[in-house]
Amino acid sequence: MRREEEASLVGLTIRTSSATASSSSKKGKDVQTNDASDSSPSIKNSPFNSPSLVSPPSSAFVSALQSPYISPRATQPLTTTTAHKPSSPPPEDVPSSSYTPPSDQYEFSDDPSDRKLKLSSACTPDPALPRISFSFPVPRVSLAKVSVSSPATTNTTKLRSSDVFIGFHGQNPNLVRFCKWLKSELELQGIACFVADRAKYSDTQSHEIADRVICSVTYGIVVVSCSSLLNYLSLEEVRFFAQKKNLIPIFYGTGPSEIMGLLNCNAIDKECKEAIDGLFKSHEFKLEANESNWRSCVGKTAMILRGKLGRKSVVDKEIVERIDELPFPRNRTFLGREKEIIEMEMAFFGSNGEYLESTTPSSKGEASGLSSEGLADEESDAAVSTRNGKFITLELGRCSEQRSEAPNGGKNSLKRLLKTKKCRSSSGNCKSSSSTSVVCVNGVPGIGKTELALEFAYRYSQRYKMVLWVGGEARYFRQNLLNLSFSLGVDVSADAEKDRGRLRSFDEQEFEAFKRIKRELFRDMPYLLIIDNLEIEKDWWEGKDLNDLIPRNTGGTHVLITTRLPKVMAFDTVQLSSLPSSDAMVLLRGRRKKDYPAEEVEILKVFEEKLGRLSYGLWVIGSLLSELAITPSALFEAVNKVHIEERSASPFLNSNDEGYCRSNPFVAKVLAFCLAVLEQAQGNRNLLSLKMLLVGAWFAPVPIPVNLLAAAAKNMPTGGNRFSKWNKCLSHTFAWCGGCGGLGRRGEEDAAFLLVRLGLARMSNRQPGCWIQFHPITQTFARRRDYILAPKATVQGVRKIENPLLNLDHLWASAFLVFGFKSEPPLVELQAMDLVLYIKRTALPLAITAFTTFSRCTSALELLKVCTNVLEDAEKSFVTQIQDWRQGSLCWKKKTSKKVDEYVWQDVTLLKALLLETRAKLLLRGGHFDSGEELCRTCISIRTVMLGHNHELTLAAQETLAKLVRMRSKI
Repeated sequence: MRREEEASLVGLTIRTSSATASSSSKKGKDVQTNDASDSSPSIKNSPFNSPSLVSPPSSAFVSALQSPYISPRATQPLTTTTAHKPSSPPPEDVPSSSYTPPSDQYEFSDDPSDRKLKLSSACTPDPALPRISFSFPVPRVSLAKVSVSSPATTNTTKLRSSDVFIGFHGQNPNLVRFCKWLKSELELQGIACFVADRAKYSDTQSHEIADRVICSVTYGIVVVSCSSLLNYLSLEEVRFFAQKKNLIPIFYGTGPSEIMGLLNCNAIDKECKEAIDGLFKSHEFKLEANESNWRSCVGKTAMILRGKLGRKSVVDKEIVERIDELPFPRNRTFLGREKEIIEMEMAFFGSNGEYLESTTPSSKGEASGLSSEGLADEESDAAVSTRNGKFITLELGRCSEQRSEAPNGGKNSLKRLLKTKKCRSSSGNCKSSSSTSVVCVNGVPGIGKTELALEFAYRYSQRYKMVLWVGGEARYFRQNLLNLSFSLGVDVSADAEKDRGRLRSFDEQEFEAFKRIKRELFRDMPYLLIIDNLEIEKDWWEGKDLNDLIPRNTGGTHVLITTRLPKVMAFDTVQLSSLPSSDAMVLLRGRRKKDYPAEEVEILKVFEEKLGRLSYGLWVIGSLLSELAITPSALFEAVNKVHIEERSASPFLNSNDEGYCRSNPFVAKVLAFCLAVLEQAQGNRNLLSLKMLLVGAWFAPVPIPVNLLAAAAKNMPTGGNRFSKWNKCLSHTFAWCGGCGGLGRRGEEDAAFLLVRLGLARMSNRQPGCWIQFHPITQTFARRRDYILAPKATVQGVRKIENPLLNLDHLWASAFLVFGFKSEPPLVELQAMDLVLYIKRTALPLAITAFTTFSRCTSALELLKVCTNVLEDAEKSFVTQIQDWRQGSLCWKKKTSKKVDEYVWQDVTLLKALLLETRAKLLLRGGHFDSGEELCRTCISIRTVMLGHNHELTLAAQETLAKLVRMRSKI
């Protein structure tokens, strides 16, 4: 009967090792029972080998070659007499949860004359266990060959179909990272994938599952690395998919020319030549991955498979390069910091030299005592193939019986391929503990932390799916993290109103919003998250720890933090020191790279010493020397003549900024000189650049649209020439050069570009329009210069923002100026009418957007509460004025020409009622029915008195009250 079943399966070949060949003569029923009893104990005690875990996350995508089969996991024996040791957890570099790597895969020969590594029994297929393997050709694995214990387990243990098999081999963490990225990207496009390094499978069940998947997928991707050619399983995958004409090879860390050179080696056997020949016949798409094109290679592979599988309709968005992925253009004049960049690369991706050393055998040939997994990876990849129950090594390209008849050409060729590969994509220590996922770059202000992070992002952007840039300033850090929802495509909006069911609290909704972002950000898809200028370790709003926002396991994502703090949690730190004198001198010479005589060079060295070789100050001096017709000695004399007035501390500066300003008086003089230059250059006719600088200091520390900056600057009055005492000095000290571009009357973009040319700001990549961002040190000193007129002009300019979602940080900055938060007092005092307009057009929409779009429930309600309190204070002031006017003398009444505007009073009261109603509606979403009912009744009372009982606004408030009462009774 067994022969009849096998004869009915055309083209199917099921091979077992020689130790079980005698069992093939038994009846089919007995064979099924034996297979079940042999495999089930291992299945029961190995949760990592569950086929349901290796299945793709979505069953909506069905392979074109659909093959229904039941996993061996469904086999449940009635009795188990053999105890098995439970499997150890899979390592981090295993992309599929079905891996069960052995504790010691490889061992050395005891014979000192035999320097070849041998496969241990943990990695070598056990001849005593049958293993279903695919041969050429293999159309299907039959369902009849798998034993099912009961129909009840069939539905839950059926392996889901996969469209693509991704095979690779190697212990390089970056290779594993690339394959995980490829799998995640394909599944994002609606393509179900199965990723496997079959050489790490230690049990027969895992091999059987992988074989079934390989036979059923529509396309097979083999990531060909240097280690792949040393592994018989990888060669088997290449030959199988090449024969089925569905192979898509990706060369990783090696090139076709290097592999083609192996064909000239006489020691390569026929099967190895067939595999190499199959690679080149299928290399029509030219997919070659190296450290400079990972993103492009993954995107091209996804595009090819989408077209072949007809999944174009599934994908809503194409993979395109984002223009505004990084906030600033690349600094083409970046110099130095190579040591720090290499240190950051080693921390994230591992050490290249360490990996290559671990994959090179010892020259002394000491086999005993070596425990390097990398060495085992090289030699053990001279893997073993089973053919008719005999092991055939592909290490020398011939059978073991022929080992003494040919030289070691094949072995040496493959070793040379490992040693001479030029691509650094194989960099990384074999042990995952050598790399980290979070790195902090710390240093004093102005030392160049942001520039270093920007340069690192541009150099290694191809190793990431996307680079995400987040400002780490305390007030805006929470909102900036939530803004990632736009880039990641995550919905973080708050819960809508519910008539039935459980209402989640505000804390739960905020926690869920961050959980969604973390779930998308910290998975196998690699992102580079840059947190620039992290000010504190805890959340400024609620005091939550940074560990709540950045988990210990960041998946494929790397986090780069720049901060002034000496230490952030327990993260690895890269300490920045001052630039070397040679690099500092290059910055001082400016963009034009002028050559100066020896005496002027000495003055440059004095600048270098005064500025502490910090890149910010050096860049400003170099910009002044480039834009002005002035020598270093004249510039040094002019800067020294600048007198810094002792001012009281700005109420909006923290103690760290105040301390920096006082400890760096020469930097303060340089920036004061820049302000004088702007005023002198404009000829006191149009001080647009100077005003843009002063008002820009009060915006949020993120890019600002130039039209918004100009609108705010035009609201700032011209308060005379505060730098008049320097005008005569400046006019005799330097003259404008023709290359300055005419610093007279300027347009908005020209005025902004002047600030960039002087080194006080930098251009941004944000679209649409022109955007600039001021350096934090520039903002700090500008705030000390003017904290009365400029903040008020900033608030008035913010009201003209057209797209609130693109300028949320600036809206919050204006709210801080008007209302103050926590222990900070308000800095801008608005008149009653201006206050009504600001709350109605800015504060109220900001609170509603923060609540509904970003689930910032607590912050939004706090903002509305502060607005309500401010309006109540305005009402009290109106009442006080009326009382004083009535109780005052007749002479006082005649002298008082200012009257209370009743219409403004009415607007204030009605706006207060609107805020109360809005707060009640928002409290309803969080289940705070009692507080919402109290606010709503107050709103109804105000509108009844002001508008009447039957007014539409009064009736709307009554409906809100009825809903609150009804919801309280239901829930």
